[in-house]
Amino acid sequence: MKKNTSYPKEKINILFLENISDAAVYQFASAGYVNIRKITGALSESDLIKEIKNVHLIGIRSKTIISPKVLAAATKLQAIGCFCIGVNQVDLDAANKSGVAVFNAPYSNTRSVAELVIGAAIMLVRKVLDKNKAAHEGIWMKDAKGSHELRGKTIGIVGYGNIGSQVSVLAEAFGMKVIFYDVETKLPLGNANDSKSLKELLQQSDVVTLHVPDVASTRNLINKNNLSLFKKESILINYARGEVVDLNALKSSLIAGHLSGAAVDVFPVEPENNGDVFTSPLQGLTNVLLTPHIGGSTQEAQNNIGLDVSAKLFNYLEKGVSIGSHSIPALALPPQEGAHRILHIHNNVPGVMSQINATLSKNKINILGQYLKTNDKIGYVVLDIDKTISKNALELLKKVKYTIKVRILY
Repeated sequence: MKKNTSYPKEKINILFLENISDAAVYQFASAGYVNIRKITGALSESDLIKEIKNVHLIGIRSKTIISPKVLAAATKLQAIGCFCIGVNQVDLDAANKSGVAVFNAPYSNTRSVAELVIGAAIMLVRKVLDKNKAAHEGIWMKDAKGSHELRGKTIGIVGYGNIGSQVSVLAEAFGMKVIFYDVETKLPLGNANDSKSLKELLQQSDVVTLHVPDVASTRNLINKNNLSLFKKESILINYARGEVVDLNALKSSLIAGHLSGAAVDVFPVEPENNGDVFTSPLQGLTNVLLTPHIGGSTQEAQNNIGLDVSAKLFNYLEKGVSIGSHSIPALALPPQEGAHRILHIHNNVPGVMSQINATLSKNKINILGQYLKTNDKIGYVVLDIDKTISKNALELLKKVKYTIKVRILY
């Protein structure tokens, strides 16, 4: 079927920020879209409000904030692609109310993060950081004191989702005993065991690695009280979210020698651009590995993310497929020959579908197919309309009460 969206392709504007992978650009360029802008860095709210006015699709990473003010200015915006794991940088409630689909790539950089967690664990249990510093200072520090193998040690994984479960597989391949704790019931992989509580996990683990989202219940999850539960000379790895760990409490625990080391890749406040000044309470501690939020920063991960998110944006724009969206109800319907397809997004209140059907029926517009999916706030309906009598359908549907967005797909 010939693919036509509600605008000619040359009139659809696509904006990619934060140096998103060229794989995303190629996906759209190869499909005939020509108005694609790619900007290296993030934009401030005021600059983004100016840039987004005529944009139909926008791709961002973690530094660009899509606020209600930005969405209010984005009158033509159909979808947002978050080229990363999370969607914390988007106000999902505002996107939902605006009828803007929000997509991300929850699996694409899983392997990259998991590998770095294991690498950090090796560096810390072998005391490589101290030896590296000494070597750079011209001091030869060849000894085995305090250095250990991962084999036989217990790794405690807090959050057994996409990344946590992948860490589990890799850790077991190194001969580690794996235990995990998750607020939801999860099926263990391999020989991993589910801990009954976070307290139990912290008391038993030689290595604790965090893989939880930034929500109210996880902020300062690793605080002074929980740090006191850690095994003596254990290590902590945080490649999850910066707000999960109380860094000052962690510093005190490291200085006191209760923890033997830590690896931290995420921070409560992070610089917006490369080269900006970065500060942390953990700076200067030789048993701490600090990295600038690079858990998923590999060429392979960025390419996979580019392909994943751009495919979701492309399918939503050209096919109306909303599978994977965090704001639009999930629908995926095959195209129907001999029909115009119209996408209608509306507030989820009683009577809207009755209005839609009554309006089209009154104007003798034949509905060949119809499917509705809703969430708490909005409804998303796909209508296949008889081509020969559907010229006025779009304008009629725009006038239906509680309508948010209407678009002719083809």
